[in-house]
Amino acid sequence: MNSRLSKRYARALFSIGQEDGSFSQYGQELEEFVRFYTDNENFAHAVSSSIFATEDKKNLLQAVLDRSDFSIVVINFLNLLVDRNRIEIIEAITEYYTILTDDASNISKAEIITAKPLNKKMLKKINMSIEGLTSKTIKPEVREDLSLIGGIVVKIGDLVLDGSVKAQLEGLKESFKRGE
Repeated sequence: MNSRLSKRYARALFSIGQEDGSFSQYGQELEEFVRFYTDNENFAHAVSSSIFATEDKKNLLQAVLDRSDFSIVVINFLNLLVDRNRIEIIEAITEYYTILTDDASNISKAEIITAKPLNKKMLKKINMSIEGLTSKTIKPEVREDLSLIGGIVVKIGDLVLDGSVKAQLEGLKESFKRGE
């Protein structure tokens, strides 16, 4: 249920952002708020707990937001979440909002799995190759997996490009089994 609900809230804010051309800014503000929310357990508990009155929660939220330079739209959005006792799903809302903004900005996330760390030059080269293949701007997320032996595996949504030594060895093994 929270997943559907968080998507609905994210789409609503995104729609406002598209109309006024500030969807990217709103996404950055949501991410900044989520970092604060997750880093400050006492604050998160206080604004999401049913123990406290809604007005007290809104006053606490406002005290925090007064120290930010958030847009009025995001401030009103966060207040709405507190009013409706939905602030605890702010992380899921922000996560889906990021997907919407990336899609609107023609950005894809690519999970790059390597056997050993990549230097900046190699990462840039791989990134440019993926961008050429997908015609999208790529946000790389690099992860190491020692079981690969060597090479890389790239995952972009449902697309998997497996250039690992492990996959090549598996292919050879299958070829030998078929007698090729």
